Amino acid sequence: MAPKGNLYTVILPTYNERKNLPIIIWLLAKTFTQHKLQWEIIIVDDASPDGTLEVAKQLQSLYGQDHIVLKPRTGKLGLGTAYVHGLQYAQGNFVIIMDADFSHHPKHIPTMIELQKANNADIVTGTRYKGDGGVFGWDLKRKFVSRGANLFADTVLQPGVSDLTGSFRLYKREILEKVIKSTESKGYTFQMEMMVRAKAMGCKVVECPIEFVDRVYGESKLGGDEIVEYAKGVLSLWLKV
Repeated sequence: MAPKGNLYTVILPTYNERKNLPIIIWLLAKTFTQHKLQWEIIIVDDASPDGTLEVAKQLQSLYGQDHIVLKPRTGKLGLGTAYVHGLQYAQGNFVIIMDADFSHHPKHIPTMIELQKANNADIVTGTRYKGDGGVFGWDLKRKFVSRGANLFADTVLQPGVSDLTGSFRLYKREILEKVIKSTESKGYTFQMEMMVRAKAMGCKVVECPIEFVDRVYGESKLGGDEIVEYAKGVLSLWLKV
C-alpha cells in the first residue's frame, strides 16, 4: 500500500564504508524522525571487501526492512549505474542522492525539503560555493582542484549552477527518472551531466548552501584518472547538449 503524503527515498551507494555507514544511517533516521517525515534508505553496495554489506544487514535488522532496503551488486560498477539500480526499487515520490562517507550531513535535508516546497522545485541541489556553504577538511590543493573543475565546467557549459560537481541533491521522482534516462556518463561525471541535462530540459533548480566535510573514515576514491575523465566529460557535454 502506498504511503499517504510524501515519501523520501535516499539512494546511498557504498564501497568500503563499513565504519561510516552506521553513523550516516543513524543521522538520517534521526533527521527524518524528528521532522516527522516518511523515509526509506536504499543501500547499493558494490561488493565492498571491508564487509560493508554485513554492517548494512545489521542496520536493516535494527531499523526494519521498511526503512533500510538492501540492493547490493556483484562488483564495483560505477556511481551512475548505482543510482540507476537503486531507483528501480525506490518507493518515494522524492529521491535524495548523497554520499555515505559523512561528507553530506543529513541536517541539510529539512532545508532542502522546505526549499523544494516553497519553490515547487524539480531539483534542490546542495552547493559548497554559495551563501553559507563551505568545504572543511580539504587541503589547499584539493580545494583548488574542486573550484577549478566547477569554473571550467561553468565556463564551457554555462549551466547556471554554482556547484556542478556536487552530489547532494533532492529530486522529484519523475524528474530524476526522466533525466537519468538521458544521461550517458557512468562515473564521476555523472552528477555533472545530470544537472546540465536537467537544465537543458527546463527543470526548475534551486540551490541550498551546505557544509561539505571530508570523509570521516576511509580514503577518497577521486584520483588522477577521474580528473581526466571529468575534463573529457565536460567537453563531450559541450558538443552534445
